[in-house]
Amino acid sequence: MLTKYKIVFLGDQGVGKTSLITRFMYDTFDSHYAATIGIDFLSKTMYLDDKTIRLQLWDTAGQERFRSLIPSYIRDSNVAIVVYDITNKDSFNDVQKWFDYIREERGSDVLIVLVGNKSDLEDKVITSEEGEALAKKIGCNFFIETSSKNGYNVKKLFKKIAKLLPELQNENADRALGGDESTNIQTINVSAGKPPEESLSSCQC
Repeated sequence: MLTKYKIVFLGDQGVGKTSLITRFMYDTFDSHYAATIGIDFLSKTMYLDDKTIRLQLWDTAGQERFRSLIPSYIRDSNVAIVVYDITNKDSFNDVQKWFDYIREERGSDVLIVLVGNKSDLEDKVITSEEGEALAKKIGCNFFIETSSKNGYNVKKLFKKIAKLLPELQNENADRALGGDESTNIQTINVSAGKPPEESLSSCQC
C-alpha cells in the first residue's frame, strides 16, 4: 500500500529552496541554480518493510508574480517547510507572511518547519536564537539551520520530519533516510516528473 506525503517548500526567492531539495535528493550542490518558474515537483519513494512511502517535494517560486499559485499547493499538503536566508533580513521578516498562507489554507492540519538556510556563510544577520524564537512564536513544529552547499543538517531536517509522520516513526525514520544500513530498506529517486493525478501546466509561464 502506497502512502503519499506532500511536502511544500515556501520562502522568498533566492533563499535556497531548490538547493535544499537537490542536496536531499542527489547529495549535490550547484551554485548557479536558475530561479524556479511556477512550481517544480520531485518525489522520493521509500520501501520500508511492508510499507511504501512517497515523499512528494513541491518547490514553489518565491517571486511575487507567482504568489497566486501558492495557496492551491499548500491546500492539501502534509508538511510545509518555510525557508529563509540567514544573511538576508528581508527573507526572515517575510516568514510571517508565508506562515499566514499556511494557516489560512491548512489551519493546524499540517506540520510546519522553519529553516534558516546558508549557515556556511559568514555574513550572518539572523542568529540561531532569533530563528528559534520566531519558530516558537508562530507555532512551528521545529526549527533548524542548514547549509545546502555543504550538506549541513539537510539529512537531519528530513529525518526529523519523517519522525513526525504517521508511517515513519522513531527508528524507522532513521532507517528509511540513511541512519541504518538495514537490508530491507530501498529508496528510489524520481526526478523531473509530475504526479499522474496532478497537472503542472497551469504553473508554467
